[in-house]
Amino acid sequence: FHGPDVRRRFLSHLQKHFESKGITTFKDRGIERGQRIGPELVQAIRQSRVSIVVLSKKYASSSWCLDELVEILKCEKDRGQIVMTVFYDVDPSHVRKQSDDFGIAFETTCQGKTEKEKLRWSQALTYVAEIAGEHSINWDDEGEMIQKIGMNVSNRLNVTVSRDFEGMVGMEAHLSKLSSLLCLESDEVKMIGVWGPAGIGKTTISRALFSQLS
Repeated sequence: FHGPDVRRRFLSHLQKHFESKGITTFKDRGIERGQRIGPELVQAIRQSRVSIVVLSKKYASSSWCLDELVEILKCEKDRGQIVMTVFYDVDPSHVRKQSDDFGIAFETTCQGKTEKEKLRWSQALTYVAEIAGEHSINWDDEGEMIQKIGMNVSNRLNVTVSRDFEGMVGMEAHLSKLSSLLCLESDEVKMIGVWGPAGIGKTTISRALFSQLS
């Protein structure tokens, strides 16, 4: 995201909602801004299971944000990372075509940059604008939009296995079956029993599910 207005209003409420659902978010406060995104931020992007790109009218006025976007889309391609979008007071077509106020901000940022760098940013913006997401102009109540985003992220996290359990044959099927027994939207306590012979993988499956939900 870019801009103190987005941070103070939308982002602060979204992060609080994520915290209430047990979703850990990376906060970039305290990181010194430079000409290029630093290793700490690159590492945070690469270790994330979901990236949410909050596109606003001023998003393209930050070369830092554009470099972040390029890295996020690289992780989507190379690591299968989930990428979600929020179009905050901006038309997706303006992002895709780099036009209107969004385009003006983009052209200003590109001044003094190489054509290769400009093309890299432009391609990333065109691509991310095609990812279906939430449009703030379609919501009368921002709080309801935030709740829907939180539910969507929870649902996406619940079907992606932590990398600790990558390569385990059949794990997704077991987790899908076990997850179907849970009512995560309920506030009630629920207990699930897992039975089977010793060594069949009961603990491993349970740990994998716990890793997803925690």
